[in-house]
Amino acid sequence: MGSEWSLLGSFTATIMIAYTVFDKFIPNHIRSYVQIYAHKLIGFLSPYIQITFPEFSGERLTHSELFTAIQTYLVQNSSQRARKLKAEPAADSNSPFLLSMDDNEEITEIFQGVKLWWGSHKSMIKTQSFSFYPSSDEKRFYTLTFHKRHRDLVSTTYIPHVLEQGKSLKLKNRQLKLFTNNSYTGWGGYRKSKWSHVVFEHPARFETLAMEKAAKEEIIDDLLTFKNGKEYYDKIGKAWKRGYLLYGPPGTGKSTMIAAMANFLYYDVYDLELTAVKDNTQLRSLLIETTSKSIIVIEDIDCSIDLTGKRVVKKEKEKSEDAKDPVKKAEEEDNKESKVTLSGLLNCIDGIWSGCAGERIIIFTTNHVDKLDPALIRSGRMDKKIELSYCCYEAFKVLAKNYLDVDYHGLFCVVEGLLKETKMTPADVAENMMPKSKRDDVETCLKKLIESLKKAKKKAEEEAQKKAEEEEARLKKEEKEKEQEKLAEVKSDEKAGKEVKENGSVH
Repeated sequence: MGSEWSLLGSFTATIMIAYTVFDKFIPNHIRSYVQIYAHKLIGFLSPYIQITFPEFSGERLTHSELFTAIQTYLVQNSSQRARKLKAEPAADSNSPFLLSMDDNEEITEIFQGVKLWWGSHKSMIKTQSFSFYPSSDEKRFYTLTFHKRHRDLVSTTYIPHVLEQGKSLKLKNRQLKLFTNNSYTGWGGYRKSKWSHVVFEHPARFETLAMEKAAKEEIIDDLLTFKNGKEYYDKIGKAWKRGYLLYGPPGTGKSTMIAAMANFLYYDVYDLELTAVKDNTQLRSLLIETTSKSIIVIEDIDCSIDLTGKRVVKKEKEKSEDAKDPVKKAEEEDNKESKVTLSGLLNCIDGIWSGCAGERIIIFTTNHVDKLDPALIRSGRMDKKIELSYCCYEAFKVLAKNYLDVDYHGLFCVVEGLLKETKMTPADVAENMMPKSKRDDVETCLKKLIESLKKAKKKAEEEAQKKAEEEEARLKKEEKEKEQEKLAEVKSDEKAGKEVKENGSVH
């Protein structure tokens, strides 16, 4: 037994010395040839194939999307199978950290009856070169090993499956973001972005949205059909986008509806402020930088800029502008807040640039739909128009469940009767029903709401009566003016007849 250990030690020492001599004294070009033929020999003898997926790729060593997708896929599996794990801070994720395979760790996976091995590795490369794109000396990579008879299955089915699952998991686990466009004056400079963002944490859901159940279900079905409609949109040759117009009085839940849509679809939200956009070119640049699986929102579009259909400039205005000094005219043009036009906006949301990123929803909100240009809200641009009106009884029951955690109360019938006779927005109903102190129970809150509804009803009746009186006074005034006009006409005719008689007697 002792002689066997001594032989093993001698063999190990010989290998180490030979490797040292090979590494230190053999020229690089000879070593490369030796390694090439050694790999060929191993490949000839071994029935297994190995694919390497490096963390960085390209001349500028950009982060590989393949590596990221595989890492996300393996995080989901390695935490259950690997023995050696490492905890890493999770960027852009709902989890505070992620457990992934440690270096030089390997896991086994079975796919359609085929056994595969995933390995996590890293290598250290020391270099003295200078680069404008510095990178870490630590190079991480994954290896996938499988039998060569399964080459087609792995390359055509398994790897696309891994990439698709990895991207899907990343989207599912990511944090939703709320973006807003920066002023065009801040776009220049190093690493300046056209969009800035915060984490989107709005708690709105369709379950807590105050509106009729049938209307909610219709919107949910429409959203699901859109989300799962990639193949259908490809089939009909249309960009994978959908437009929604939300309109109604202030306080009816338009912004809350947008938040509920984003949470339901798990889409990011881009809040586009048109007044901060210089012109149509910059608007196009902003929209190009939005991602798929997102909602682009323009709130109160009737108040943002002049998009109400005034596309024809008067000739007098054109003549006066042409007469101005060119330098002064250029300065005035630069000082304008925004030169975004209706035509430019239409081209961005429905023109050839609208297909630059798929799976996007575009939402306009307005309090006055009658002020918008018909070209802006026609079918094909705003595919679905949703009116959010005053609070109804069904919406009130949702609010009562949200704010008071009650499904029914004896005062509900009183509220129902008043809501049929009074216009009150869901925001006002919620505010009047919300408990203001610990002493406010369900009955107290409902009585406060009933009192507010009665006051609103009385105010509406007084305004209606005042309006009726004003209308009646206006009609009386018009009638009186007509009588005075008739009387004046009669007097005028009498005077004219008298003059005729006098003239006739003179002749």
